Amino acid sequence: MGSKFKELKRECYEANMQLNALGLVIYTFGNVSALDRAAGVFAIKPSGVPYEHLRVEDMVILDYDATIVEGSMRPSSDTKTHACLYRNWEDIGGIAHTHATYSVAWAQAQRDIPIFGTTHADHLTADIPCAPPMGDDLIQGNYEHNTGIQILECFKEKQISHTEVEMVLLGNHGPFAWGKNAAKAVYNSKVLEAIAEMAYLTLQINPKAPRLKESLIKKHFERKHGKDAYYGQ
Repeated sequence: MGSKFKELKRECYEANMQLNALGLVIYTFGNVSALDRAAGVFAIKPSGVPYEHLRVEDMVILDYDATIVEGSMRPSSDTKTHACLYRNWEDIGGIAHTHATYSVAWAQAQRDIPIFGTTHADHLTADIPCAPPMGDDLIQGNYEHNTGIQILECFKEKQISHTEVEMVLLGNHGPFAWGKNAAKAVYNSKVLEAIAEMAYLTLQINPKAPRLKESLIKKHFERKHGKDAYYGQ
């Protein structure tokens, strides 16, 4: 008997393979999940399986409590983080976590990524936030679930909308990104890594480089996202 979640598993599989193809992960690290909001379940890659060995049917289906609904393999160790975000943010459909070099470097430096140029402004109007390192009480608790709490608290404290800023760095850990589906979460992960690299190089050339001025931020964001957007098809 075939799985009733075949298309969800395929979406998840393809997104994970894209994550690897884009060079955003190391060995078996990293993961992408894909959500079926109507069914109340999400698919995520299994833990510790090399990307070249992954199959569509290996994707694990879970509910918002991170309880396995379908699948024989152990899901990604970050599964509870994904479940926490899906439970709290009802308008997202995909989440990605990578170990991309420049994104992780900024996270390890515990720094927000300043908005220096128009590539950044094409995608969002704010600095990319870096959440403070997790507190000892959360580390000693339900760590992966509390990673989701760490992200939620960062956006609440910084008064940032997760629909406007679809990415975050976790201090000393690394990046998470999300979007309307798994493909958009992967897209945002690649954009985050590109911006992180550009910002790093900018500061090497000019440690006092100024942030992009507000008029250019507004222009570049709105030409792609505003009501009068005209960039692209």
